[in-house]
Amino acid sequence: MFRLAHISDIHLSPLPALTLRELISKRITGYINWRSNRKGSMTGGTLDTLIADLEAQKPDHIAVTGDLVNLALDEELETAQRWLKTLGDPANVSVVPGNHDAYVPGALKKTRRYWAPWMRGDREAAADRPVEFPYLRIRGDVALVGVSSARATAPFMATGDIRERQAGKLGEILDETGKLGLFRVIMIHHPPVRGAAPSHKRLLGIGLFQRTVRKHGAELVLHGHTHLATRHEIDGPDWRIPVVCVPSASQSFGGNHRPPAAFNLFSIAKTNTGWSCHMVERGIVDEQMTIRTIREHDLTVGAVLNPVL
Repeated sequence: MFRLAHISDIHLSPLPALTLRELISKRITGYINWRSNRKGSMTGGTLDTLIADLEAQKPDHIAVTGDLVNLALDEELETAQRWLKTLGDPANVSVVPGNHDAYVPGALKKTRRYWAPWMRGDREAAADRPVEFPYLRIRGDVALVGVSSARATAPFMATGDIRERQAGKLGEILDETGKLGLFRVIMIHHPPVRGAAPSHKRLLGIGLFQRTVRKHGAELVLHGHTHLATRHEIDGPDWRIPVVCVPSASQSFGGNHRPPAAFNLFSIAKTNTGWSCHMVERGIVDEQMTIRTIREHDLTVGAVLNPVL
């Protein structure tokens, strides 16, 4: 049994002080949005409470699907680096970036440098190479595949993208891990499902992503971005692949129309007939920040493939 926890959209607070130079960019719109919409509803206390409960569940691995910061300021990236160190050893925590982590041109390059230990695949880490996407980490019977949809966008836009180069490598990784008989988990920030996000926040390349997994296969896709608890499905080669989102890990109870902070816990195991994957949603349920199990599901996932020896 492999227990995988999933959190997303951390949006670490508070914001550091901004210089006038930093505000003369897209960051001015993000700063206004933070002051008007997120400052009071996304708090560190909420995040701390949620993570304490997550750690009590003793997961084998934690997947973090982006938006650790707000405006991708250098000070924010350093703060997120320190926070990741408290979350867990890089070998046990896998991160992909979100649009806020690539908020302005040049930010994603810095993000990859600051958070490299949590974003490098096994081969890159062993060879001390820079971060590459998609990356592959193998833990037990589980293949964790990190895809980056993060990119800098114009003001009032929060789109992401996946292009041919990354999709091609993703297909190769899915083939390789499929032949090994592994349970393949794809981590991406933007939802790879049509209609899951408004047009100015959507993933560009949804069709390309879906064609790739339909051809090469996967067992589970995890994403963030919408701050909602949703489940969709997309086509695999011979089965439907669950696509799961989790609310923001720092959303306070009653802070706005979105659900309060939660995490998902997946218990993954091989069976005589294929895979079993039991999903538990745990989150804040009241103003006292009580955390309980909200829902449980048995996900239908793809069949086990015989490994190539």
